[in-house]
Amino acid sequence: MESRESIAGRKSEADELTIQNEIVETELQDEKDTEEMEMDRELQKLEEQLKASGKKPFLAARIVPKPSVFVWFLAAFASIGGQLFGLDQSLISGAELYIPSDLHIDSSRMSMITGFMALGAVFGALCVYPVNELLGRKYAVIVACLLYTTGAILEAAAGSFGVLLSGRLILGTGIGVETGTIPPYISENCAKKWRGGLVSLYQVNINLGLLFGYITAAIFVDVSGNWRWMLGSSLLFSTILLIAMLFLPESTRWLMRKGKKVDSYLVWKHVRGLETFEEKQEFFRMETLVLEELEASKTRWILLDFIRRPRCRRAVVYAVLLQLVVQQFSGINSVLYYMAPLMERTGLSPQNAVYTSLIGGGTVFLSTIPAIYFMDRLGRRPVLLTLIPGVSVGLFIIGFSFKATNVKVEEGIYIWGVVVYEFFWGSCLGPTPWVVASEVYPTYLRSTGVGINAFVAYLGTFTTTYAFTDMLDAMTPTGTFVGLYNGVVIFGGIYLLFFMPETKNLTLEEMDQLFERPTKEIVRENWENTKQVWRDLLHFRFREVWKLS
Repeated sequence: MESRESIAGRKSEADELTIQNEIVETELQDEKDTEEMEMDRELQKLEEQLKASGKKPFLAARIVPKPSVFVWFLAAFASIGGQLFGLDQSLISGAELYIPSDLHIDSSRMSMITGFMALGAVFGALCVYPVNELLGRKYAVIVACLLYTTGAILEAAAGSFGVLLSGRLILGTGIGVETGTIPPYISENCAKKWRGGLVSLYQVNINLGLLFGYITAAIFVDVSGNWRWMLGSSLLFSTILLIAMLFLPESTRWLMRKGKKVDSYLVWKHVRGLETFEEKQEFFRMETLVLEELEASKTRWILLDFIRRPRCRRAVVYAVLLQLVVQQFSGINSVLYYMAPLMERTGLSPQNAVYTSLIGGGTVFLSTIPAIYFMDRLGRRPVLLTLIPGVSVGLFIIGFSFKATNVKVEEGIYIWGVVVYEFFWGSCLGPTPWVVASEVYPTYLRSTGVGINAFVAYLGTFTTTYAFTDMLDAMTPTGTFVGLYNGVVIFGGIYLLFFMPETKNLTLEEMDQLFERPTKEIVRENWENTKQVWRDLLHFRFREVWKLS
């Protein structure tokens, strides 16, 4: 039996360890209290400066005063830009069935009208950095709305190929500016625990816009001048977004970069809140990092950091490959832009092709909604790697549907394939690239980084839409969907398995620590995690694989 002396000795050691832990906890709490007192004094000074300046809260904050509610209000209205993007993608699908006969346009010129909106978006993406830096996130979106309005008016009133093409290019420019601005605008104004879900809301609105586009096409399909009403309907949404942005604030981090600390404080107070220690601490850490980055950028041409600085190089390579290769070359734009023509190709009449397109539009919209919940609770990496095999299966079904010898069977299999494909694509490859683009870049390069993502996204869109009809003729529909698009998805999934880091629950400032790590270290960690996931799956420990936080 153990002696009383040894038992007493162990108790004494345990008590001493407990005392030491209590001392450490007390010291940490004292440090925290001291830091919080210093932050409160600084916040009090900012409050006094705010009162002296006479600045009033922006109107939307007076309507929705609670920060935890207001941030959703901000994201919901800003994300209307996504509806415009989606709307103009799907409206052309129904309109292009009627434009050729009305304006006497051949298939070659019709391909230009369909694909050149993306070319305009490429130019718009190049404008993201200068417009954001000069005007800010808020007014960049307003500029995009004005471009949307101009383009939609030209489209609806077009009497010739040249006017219609000009409208598409101007509309595309607005899309490029908007999609490079809204995700970082939302990301910079929300807390880390909601960032993935709120930025995913933008993709939800893109897919809602897609659905609205198909619905609008179905509404006007039997109306005289149907395609003009279809293309002109986007004016309603651009007007709503324009009015909403007039009442919303500027990005907190953009204001801090421009030396407007009091304005940044005012926005942060109403959008994020300053009640908890963590909220206060993040505000001042954001200020420190933004000013450090701003000071460092004065001594060099910062765009070269994408090549020169490993942290920035890793971020841009990862974000661009995810956006350009895995998302854009997964075939989504070919399916969306040519939904009605592909339906017609399977034997449906033009009217029925437009109506049937609603199935695909509804699927891709509904499938995106779960991303709002799972992106922050499950994580970017589990969501993407779990669902991307379903995208591959959908492409197989779509591709082989064209091999059917019976028209009705071909229609059924094709629609089944579209539903499967869009269900999985909408939950993973739709929102994740935009979430990643909005968070992986440092603050001083975020406008440029997201602009690069928008540029490559629309370059991919242009490539896969303008050349799509030629691809179908050269490779056949089966070769296009199964050989090209599905091959890209499979190799893209392998790349993500090894190179995709998890960014869930990290502040924008903490992203620096993640991407400062060598790539081989991230690959090694991902490989170990992958082996553990397979062990858990083989032993049916599913809760260990898909952990909700």
